[in-house]
Amino acid sequence: MIDTRLAPYALLLLRLSLGVMFIAHAWLKIAVFTVPGFAGFMAQVGFPPILAWPVVLAELIGGVALVLGLYGRLVSVLMLPVLAGALLVHAGNGWVFNAPNGGWEYPAFLMVGALVQALAGDGALALRRTPVPAAGARPAVA
Repeated sequence: MIDTRLAPYALLLLRLSLGVMFIAHAWLKIAVFTVPGFAGFMAQVGFPPILAWPVVLAELIGGVALVLGLYGRLVSVLMLPVLAGALLVHAGNGWVFNAPNGGWEYPAFLMVGALVQALAGDGALALRRTPVPAAGARPAVA
């Protein structure tokens, strides 16, 4: 049974956690690894290095949007490809974080968190909620 009085605050905590995590990872790539260093890493693991800036900007802008509550459901869905890429990078490393180069459990957990946010809603204190079609609404056909 879902407690409808507290569920919006649970989703707020999830949204804030995801947002802060994305911002922290973007900052790590900017300030510690540097974007050129991250691009080199991406090339090393088989991704096009040109994706470095889009990934960093997606994490930074997506994280800020989540913290502010700007279209949290939509942002969570849009971050899934970034998280899937991280999962692929770490898939061969093993399960837990103490595996060399980090395990794949953290990106997998973040993907589940993003999916929960997308499915359940923006939560409390969102500045701009993602519109949800009304029950029984049919998409417009061109």
